[in-house]
Amino acid sequence: MRSSTLKLIVLFATVVIGLIVTVQLYWLKKVYSFEERQFNVNVVKSIRGLFEDLEMNDAPGTSLQQLINNPGNNYFQFKADTIPQKDSLSFFLQEEFADFGVLTDCKLGAYSSSAKKYVYEEFIPTPASRYAEIKPTQDLPVFSNDFDHILLYFPHRHEYILEQMQFWVVSSVVLFISLIGLAVSLFYFYRQKFLAETQKDFVNNFTHEFRTPLAVMKIAADVLAQGNILRQPDRLERYSAIIKNQTEHLQSQVERLLKVASSESRNLPIKKENIEAQGLIEQALSKVQPLIEEKKARVELKMDDNGGYVHADRAHLELAVVNLLENALKYSLHPHIVVETGNADKDFFISVKDNGVGIEKKYLKSIFKKFYRVPTGDIHNVKGFGLGLNFVKRIIDAHNGKIRVSSLPGIGTEFRLFIPFN
Repeated sequence: MRSSTLKLIVLFATVVIGLIVTVQLYWLKKVYSFEERQFNVNVVKSIRGLFEDLEMNDAPGTSLQQLINNPGNNYFQFKADTIPQKDSLSFFLQEEFADFGVLTDCKLGAYSSSAKKYVYEEFIPTPASRYAEIKPTQDLPVFSNDFDHILLYFPHRHEYILEQMQFWVVSSVVLFISLIGLAVSLFYFYRQKFLAETQKDFVNNFTHEFRTPLAVMKIAADVLAQGNILRQPDRLERYSAIIKNQTEHLQSQVERLLKVASSESRNLPIKKENIEAQGLIEQALSKVQPLIEEKKARVELKMDDNGGYVHADRAHLELAVVNLLENALKYSLHPHIVVETGNADKDFFISVKDNGVGIEKKYLKSIFKKFYRVPTGDIHNVKGFGLGLNFVKRIIDAHNGKIRVSSLPGIGTEFRLFIPFN
């Protein structure tokens, strides 16, 4: 299974996990609403039983809807034509709460409309509640002063309802932790799969990159080992040049690998100086001149009229330009490369533009990753390790610069390096 397929699976699993979490939160809300309604019903039943225990209503036929009011989430108010004694009210109210399962603390107040105040208040603890000893200190509000009434205040109503939902809350937390663990595991598995594929591609590229030059060198060495080679100076020179070129190629690749490996453990050793841009570009072109001649490439220079100077590390910036030139040459059948320098606001820029195969937009965000190579059919049809652009980005990052890439498949690609003047 390729990492791209696994990525789709991970995305699908993430969506499913998100839906499960959403549904679970929805059901938690529904359960809370149900428990809230059940609590209100039990309180109303307790008040109805209180009316049966105490003679508080002069008109027994009055419906509970007319007598009981719910002015706030934690408050219940009911009319009392006759305010009972505090001890009696407290005793019977506790009995009714116990009968109907209202197992949380309550503060009651008896309000007299003639006195315009609460004539007494009483706190009713409930041993079953862990909030039993926490007495509310706030004064009871007056919601209506037109009639005598009893006000019940449940300070820990919300916490009590959550206690009733303990099973749902615990199971939801366990589910959330499990889903998060699954999501992390899937992401880690995807990452490991991607790294494994990247490593496999790197090994394949490494094998291909080194196998061909070594095979050529072996053949050339066998030819040079022949006894009559000294009598064929042209042939001797040609095969000696082959070994030299292949050795230099392998040496440059090894050096590139070592530079990337060393840059992993520490910052690039940048030593800035004022560099003439034209001299830098010409030096970089000289490094790839054999490849230019081999590909019969056409290179066009568009240098800044003022000559152009950049404050940077000469060796590293030159290597960045060389990497871009090598890519432009490798990925073009008939290379036409335009190298341009100039100023852009507070930056000096170097642009390398080619007429190569181009890069699809979906791959642009990954081209600077180490060992990443844009799929182009046969992954080995162009030599390389997928290290060049990664090292270019490290160099530009070390200069606090930036890179912009614009590309059209089948048309070409432009890399523009920006180096701050300061």
